[in-house]
Amino acid sequence: MPRSARLWLFDLDNTLHHAGIGIFPRINQQMTDYIVQHLALTPDEAQQLRVDYWQRYGATLTGLVRHHAVDPRHFLHHTHPLPELLAHVHHDAGLPALIARLPGRKVVFSNGPTDYVQAVCRHLRLLPHLQQVFGVDRVGFHPKPERRGYLRLLAQLGRPASRCILVEDSLANLATAKALGMRTVWLAPQAAAVPGYVDVCVRRIGELARHAGLAR
Repeated sequence: MPRSARLWLFDLDNTLHHAGIGIFPRINQQMTDYIVQHLALTPDEAQQLRVDYWQRYGATLTGLVRHHAVDPRHFLHHTHPLPELLAHVHHDAGLPALIARLPGRKVVFSNGPTDYVQAVCRHLRLLPHLQQVFGVDRVGFHPKPERRGYLRLLAQLGRPASRCILVEDSLANLATAKALGMRTVWLAPQAAAVPGYVDVCVRRIGELARHAGLAR
């Protein structure tokens, strides 16, 4: 594919499917349980630490690796249990057709482990329409919004940031993308004010079809 062609980068959880009801509560509980077991904290202390690292770094994993030398592969394996999580994936049946219609190549870029990302994308019937899927383990365990993770992704794709469009529900992740030169789409069902680093704001993923011109 020519380097000049646009490439869509899609976040996974709460972007391509609704993770807030069934997925995130289970992953969060698994993370809290992991911290209790491996850092010898009480459940309340573990919960507070998990939330603190997520707020401070954008990902609990970053804090655990940086401050407690936690093995990221071990942590991700134990906090993303399949197929338990797949039973709670909720999605729009029209999503595969929507993704297929968008011009350009498509890649999923998630803070989850690649095996989880691959399994969810398969469950969503998206794999035939994707060039690649990237979990945090494919970018050196540098989760969004860390700049290093984006740079590793771009290096592997062989694509400049200026030719990429990131579709995300997280403003922090979009801010990094914009600083690198990407176009940005914020999926925000209840957005009020739209920051300047957001190029397009959509209320639901189906509205992307109206903005296919971003790929020109």
